[in-house]
Amino acid sequence: MSTAVLLAAAGCERAAPPADPVPTLPAQAVTQLVADLRRNDLAAYARHAVTPELHARLESAWSEGRTVWPLTELPLDDRFPSFIAALAAQDAERSLVATYRRQFAGADKELHSAAKTMGLFAIQYVRSEAAYSDTERDHHAQLIAALSAWAQAAPLGDSARARVAIPQLVSAARATGLAAPDAFARTGMDRSLRRLGPFAERLKQVVNTYGLDLDAALASVQATLAEQTGDRARVRVRYRLAGEPVDAYVLVERRDGRWYLSDVLRHAESEAQAPPKPARAEPAAAKAKPSQATAAAAPTHAASVQAPPAQAR
Repeated sequence: MSTAVLLAAAGCERAAPPADPVPTLPAQAVTQLVADLRRNDLAAYARHAVTPELHARLESAWSEGRTVWPLTELPLDDRFPSFIAALAAQDAERSLVATYRRQFAGADKELHSAAKTMGLFAIQYVRSEAAYSDTERDHHAQLIAALSAWAQAAPLGDSARARVAIPQLVSAARATGLAAPDAFARTGMDRSLRRLGPFAERLKQVVNTYGLDLDAALASVQATLAEQTGDRARVRVRYRLAGEPVDAYVLVERRDGRWYLSDVLRHAESEAQAPPKPARAEPAAAKAKPSQATAAAAPTHAASVQAPPAQAR
């Protein structure tokens, strides 16, 4: 889940990284991805999460507009480009603050109630969704319960915090240079993920002001081998999220001498084969209305977007 800044600003991209270390032990497949997320290095996460051959196919699918993996590992991934576009829109800071004041300011009781309801619904969803493995269902249910408990006590209706948080997210979104229609596809997977690194860092800083320290959660991750049979293994993952303990397992497998998370590979393979998406009636940027962006920028959504090690599942 996701300390150094990858980019000083959008378009300022670093040189090719040195050779990546190879996870030769099952638990290292988890700890390497966690380290990537702690550094907000989303491009490194993408390289480490899948085989080189699959990474190349995902890069092609991204450039063709068929996927935004690994952002597809996040809730509401299909709205992520619109989220960035809305935050980066002209006059976004003023309009989003105004919308927040009308709809959310001082509404802590209602927001806490909504967080509880959404948490219960989300747990039921992951427990019944066929796309998830049994280990994913158990892990995600614990993750959602911890985030829901945090959201039910967080100062979500605090206008003073929102007036500080929204401009920070607006600035970070504009710095990505990914707000234009089809910008994600035109920029490509690796470059887009490099540009999103600083946005991920800012997002973590914002939710931290609401009492959710995602870097602390990532730093607390302990991954240990539970069992291994040949090229397949089960790793126990323990960490604390918003003060709540999470104790789950992930399945890993070895390919060409390197260990990977099995569920991540499975989801990535599906994304690489994704068909072309139907053309939209209007660009995402035009659809992104202030009220949608304000809701999306709320700390509860920000937390789910940066949910720790659910991405390293």
